[in-house]
Amino acid sequence: MDSNPHLPKFQQIMEYIKRKISTGEWTVGSKIPSQRVLAKTFGVNRSTVITALEELMADGLIEGKMGMGTVVVNNTWTLMATTPPPDWNEYVKSGLYQPSTSTVQEINKDENDTNLIQLSKGELSPDIFPLESMKDVMKRVTENLGVLGYEEPKGYFPLRKAISGYLKTFGMDTSPSSILIVSGALQALQLISVGLLPKGSNVFLENPSYLYSLHVFQSTGMKLTRLKMDKEGLLPYSLSKEKRRDNESILYSIPCFQNPTGILMTEKRRKEIMNVCEAERLPIIEDDIYRELWLDEPPPPPLKGMDKNGQVLYLGSLSKTLSPGLRIGWLVGPETVIERLSDIKMQTDYGSSSISQRIATEWLDSGLYTQHLATVREELRARRKAIIQALETYASDIATWEVPKGGFYIWLKLHSKVSMKELFTKTLEKGILINPGKIYGEESDKYIRLSYSYVSLQELQKGIFELSNIIRSLF
Repeated sequence: MDSNPHLPKFQQIMEYIKRKISTGEWTVGSKIPSQRVLAKTFGVNRSTVITALEELMADGLIEGKMGMGTVVVNNTWTLMATTPPPDWNEYVKSGLYQPSTSTVQEINKDENDTNLIQLSKGELSPDIFPLESMKDVMKRVTENLGVLGYEEPKGYFPLRKAISGYLKTFGMDTSPSSILIVSGALQALQLISVGLLPKGSNVFLENPSYLYSLHVFQSTGMKLTRLKMDKEGLLPYSLSKEKRRDNESILYSIPCFQNPTGILMTEKRRKEIMNVCEAERLPIIEDDIYRELWLDEPPPPPLKGMDKNGQVLYLGSLSKTLSPGLRIGWLVGPETVIERLSDIKMQTDYGSSSISQRIATEWLDSGLYTQHLATVREELRARRKAIIQALETYASDIATWEVPKGGFYIWLKLHSKVSMKELFTKTLEKGILINPGKIYGEESDKYIRLSYSYVSLQELQKGIFELSNIIRSLF
């Protein structure tokens, strides 16, 4: 922040805000951080922040606006300029890509706060990260490193070959030429949305679904159509009764340990879904990034393993199982589709990180990845046991849940409806971050998605205890 430590705190806050405004980082019309965020940033109570904001309002720099919070309304160089600067807020509003909801934006920011109990975070705990093995792998890779140039459009060939071999272990016979290396599964969805689907297309997906917290398809003009689920996964009849137009519809599904519900689609249901999609000539995006996080027994073969007509686009990733920071995932599909999407990827980023691709190759080829997965499952079993015990102890009278067979998540259903906005705020004040169910679908406002993958066993216990007390206070 670089504030003068000799100034009173409220003046430090004023100087900080003035500097942001005068340098153009916070432009006229932009919203400044909330009182809560400023109080936390400067380690003060809200009354100190309010004092600083009132002074800045008196100076005419900021103003409180109904429904918007506090916004910048002036700056010194704007007053002096003969020609006003561009209104970047109008540019921001008119951009093609839609912003996340305010709750999702808040969650994304707070997930970097190490002081919070992260019951929202869908990634492995730092304790599970294989630091020493990663160092060894990186050392081996760098010792044999040549000149790093751009990779071929589909990605580093040895990595695609390693992935091809790995996919065969659970029933997918795919050649390297049908694999595109992407910077995580989300990039694959972005490529599909701009490269394959006409504007106005229908994206069928489970309700609730991870995609409702994103705008990857809506930002390119797609329509999301909700489909019903039960404990075995997506219901075939809900798919077959939907009207669709040729070449303008696609199904998006997470068959393994679905986000947010944790449901594992049964083998019988997978066959039924494939039969309906084949009859309807409906292509499928199979998001299978949680597959290897099974805890009781391996899941059924992927939909892609049953695909005889090139109907399924298959997404995999190392982000959930090894490291999100590597930014390595893959998309499997017909060669014509892979060629098309690889061309678009080259236009947008000229290929995923060369060094990350080599590191991923070493993990797969050396057998270390398979060994690491065994450790991950052991750690996740312990965390699943801990959260279930905590829920049984503290929440059995206020909520119901299913014990997941794998993945990261518990889909907690409250007995009574509460204000999710109030619940989110109160848990945050207690140092706990949760994901309200509503961000995954409007009908899910009696649900909370809890993650047991990131926090320690002690934090799981404390977090569920505090959360259950707050829920009771809101009934």
